Amino acid sequence: MLNRKNKLLLFKLLSLFSVVRGYNILVITLAQYLASIYILSPNLPLRDMVLDINLFLIVTASALVIASGYIINNFYDAEKDLINKPTKTMLDRLVSQRFKLTTYFILNFLAVLAASYISFRAVMFFSSYIFGIWLYSHKLKRVPFIGNLVSASLAITPFFVVFVYYGNFETVIFVHALFLFLLILAREMIKDLENMAGDMAQNYRTIPIIYGAKVSKVLIGLLIVLTLVPSLLLINIFDVGYMYVYFLGCIALLGLFIILLWKATGKKHYVWLHNILKFIIVAGVFSILLIDVDLVLNRIL
Repeated sequence: MLNRKNKLLLFKLLSLFSVVRGYNILVITLAQYLASIYILSPNLPLRDMVLDINLFLIVTASALVIASGYIINNFYDAEKDLINKPTKTMLDRLVSQRFKLTTYFILNFLAVLAASYISFRAVMFFSSYIFGIWLYSHKLKRVPFIGNLVSASLAITPFFVVFVYYGNFETVIFVHALFLFLLILAREMIKDLENMAGDMAQNYRTIPIIYGAKVSKVLIGLLIVLTLVPSLLLINIFDVGYMYVYFLGCIALLGLFIILLWKATGKKHYVWLHNILKFIIVAGVFSILLIDVDLVLNRIL
């Protein structure tokens, strides 16, 4: 049996894990490795890639910066989240604001330190990434649509740095990136609908607050329709192996999403819509394995 002190420590660790969204970071880390192994450099031996210290440091620095980004975002949104996510916020508050800020600076320092072992350009890149996340959390997220665009751009940055590292700039990579960007942007705008109560109380100028939920729904619907362009290109033009099954499933699921979006009237509905998009994004990470099933089997066996 855990005593009271150990229970408190356990809850604080869970609180910190909740603040930094540890589950999201694990998915992003996995996505970076899978993209590197099966999309960006499928001809390199698996052993060489797994043992590539530079790739490991890039993924590590990305994870550290993302974790620090969640902390600073949580710090600035503390009052708003108390309205929008009361249960989660009570867990998050087991860790003091001072400890969160200390952890934020430590994580950023470690990220830059990891980048310094790669190159000076990596240091500049991750330093700019850290500044961009801070600027978004402090100022830009309050600016309608610009905040959504910046948030979506920051979300795909960890994949961009891996593309640059391998120097793979094939058109198919950018089409994949466009599909992901549109989904993340739609998800960010769904979150604005989901968090209207807290945003309004804290004077956030989001699209649904300024122009109304109907306008926001139209814009989200337009973004979802636009995802059909990269989806159809990846199915019909580019060779994505069996991953075409994933994109066909996405088209069907996004069609259902639009119907549910138009019928949505409250936070509960928007949470469901948010989860649909999150499921599609996470499923996309694992569907990378479908691009070349033979390569996957050869590397496993």
